[in-house]
Amino acid sequence: MILETATYTPHMTRATEDGDGTYRSRNRESGAVTIARIAAEAGVSVPTVSKVVNGRADVAQHTRERVEALIRKYGYQRPGDQRTSRAQLLELVFHELESAWAVEIIRGVEQVARERGMAVVLSELEGRRTPGRGWIESVLSRRPAGVIAVFSDFSPEQQSQLRSRGIPLVVVDPAGDPGPDVPSIGATNWGGGLTATRHLLELGHRRVAVIGGPEKVLCSRARVDGYRAALETAGLPVDPALVRHGDFHVESGYQHAVELLRLEDRPTAVFAGSDLQALGVYEAARQAGLRIPDDLSVVGFDDLPVARWVGPPLTTVRQPLQEMAVAGARLVLDLSSLTPQSRPTRMELATTLVVRQSTAPPPS
Repeated sequence: MILETATYTPHMTRATEDGDGTYRSRNRESGAVTIARIAAEAGVSVPTVSKVVNGRADVAQHTRERVEALIRKYGYQRPGDQRTSRAQLLELVFHELESAWAVEIIRGVEQVARERGMAVVLSELEGRRTPGRGWIESVLSRRPAGVIAVFSDFSPEQQSQLRSRGIPLVVVDPAGDPGPDVPSIGATNWGGGLTATRHLLELGHRRVAVIGGPEKVLCSRARVDGYRAALETAGLPVDPALVRHGDFHVESGYQHAVELLRLEDRPTAVFAGSDLQALGVYEAARQAGLRIPDDLSVVGFDDLPVARWVGPPLTTVRQPLQEMAVAGARLVLDLSSLTPQSRPTRMELATTLVVRQSTAPPPS
């Protein structure tokens, strides 16, 4: 895998001129808006606007913000074939990179990059879901062939900045609603939560707990909603004491499982929102002197490679992470050749229950 750093410096490409020497907007409502008009309204020179358009860093922040506001106001886009000025790079953005989950996504994007003779720039937002100003400026200066955001949200202003520079954006496993203009690739999270919970109910469990990820994140909400739907369909009440939200890491699964297993009427099964959370449940069960699956059944979500090597091997919902990444990378590279009517807005790949040895009927 080729990982380029932010030191890459592309050839700076100025907005191309029309025959009359002007730079025109593609916004039909505003007509032929020239870069000179933007400069005049912003009270700056044409070269300064050109620097902002090209993502140059040597512009004062308040000036940049004023110019960007006018670019968004008029829907300004650089004319001509924008693909000719893009670097052969795919920009892959994560909110964090601390798990095997991210590795699966990287592998999928790198596969497409290798097929197309491209490199991958990897960015981490250090736990934040929205990139900061420094990141967006770096991307505008690199002018990648496309940006793939994973489990992240971009503000409308950032989306507009990418759009005005002709840099397509696709979101993989969106944390929130990316909006109607941004295609996204996800999985059938609701169906996965439904299938996982039904599996436990069919084994005879009636006290089934769920440990979800962040409550405001789309995929986490969908998995918990699938859990609720399975219980309600079976005619079982949803006990609020058995519904927990944390994050998708091991520590979260462990902490919530410790609390759940201390309940007077503890659960006999736990559906974890990720395989990493399920590993935390394993440790909490071990410390409580419970055996899996004899005393406690556990189901995860993702089907990371570790799921088949833990003891006992983990029953989990397979989320096709590599396939999602491949679909996202191919889509972001093909967007410029698709008409607005033919562009997909939301693609969902199927999840599958993988039954291993961590689930069994409840103890009698």
